[in-house]
Amino acid sequence: MEDRENTIVLTDEDGDEYEFTVIDVLDVDDKEYLVLLPPEGEDAEVDEAVILRLEVDENGEEVLYDIEDDEEWDRVSQAWEERMEQEFDEWDEES
Repeated sequence: MEDRENTIVLTDEDGDEYEFTVIDVLDVDDKEYLVLLPPEGEDAEVDEAVILRLEVDENGEEVLYDIEDDEEWDRVSQAWEERMEQEFDEWDEES
């Protein structure tokens, strides 16, 4: 797992573009998942993170997919919660 903080732009089915900040990359069951935060603004909720699965398509392009399987979502969200608890504990120890 590597920590990457950068901005990506996602386009929805209507062609509207949205900018997100990549706050973490999770490796779960040999798959990579990006944890994204929407930009601050009127429509964004502070606690609202988006997690998408990262795959490489047949052309070698990186593509993000929604997690539609409940079991997969449970595993990935659990990994994210554990990561946040671990980081909080490390921060708390440093304070």
